[in-house]
Amino acid sequence: MAHVLLGLTGSVASIKAPELFAALIQNGHRVRVVATRHACHFFDPAGFTALAKPGSPSLRDPEICVLDEDEWPTQAGQGSWTRGDGVLHIELRRWADIFLVAPLDATTLAKFSLGLSDNCLSCVWRAWEPTKPRIIAPAMNTVMWNQPVTARHLAQLAMDAGFHPGAKAEFSEISEALQKGAGQLFMASPENRTLACGDEGMGAMASVAALTELVDRALGLRI
Repeated sequence: MAHVLLGLTGSVASIKAPELFAALIQNGHRVRVVATRHACHFFDPAGFTALAKPGSPSLRDPEICVLDEDEWPTQAGQGSWTRGDGVLHIELRRWADIFLVAPLDATTLAKFSLGLSDNCLSCVWRAWEPTKPRIIAPAMNTVMWNQPVTARHLAQLAMDAGFHPGAKAEFSEISEALQKGAGQLFMASPENRTLACGDEGMGAMASVAALTELVDRALGLRI
């Protein structure tokens, strides 16, 4: 149905990545992954190959799971870029119909809000066409989520997408606007439950079912 680019960051919620990847495929989408270095602490990048191509060798396929070393091959001891070679984050932007960053950790949220682009995932975000939908699914510890800086970063993303909260807008107002959609930017709000660290409160990533439903809604496939 659609080309879904799944961004994975260094939140422990990335442990859900294989389940989310499989659910998107089951819904009929073609899916590629772009993962940060810290995200790979929570899953095997080679595992997506078997999910996308059952029976394939259990090796990471860079056409399915993209890492920073694919954008900057010299990091892996491979040849340097030469004129005429592709620019991977632009190629990913062109391929994708929608960009789902789930989970979005606190560090990457800060990068997005400030326009920093120091890895492949954040380069895709910075190069994304504003007419195509994006979804963020924040996931972090409750205390991190409740920090004032989180509200500031989300407000900046909302404003960049076309929503302009007042100077005294409450966090809940900003969050609600993003859940409904600010321009082509949508947010799957975190949930309140026991977190991986043992704390209990707001910060767990939205469920796989909620994320797949939001993908289809943002694409206009469901009402």
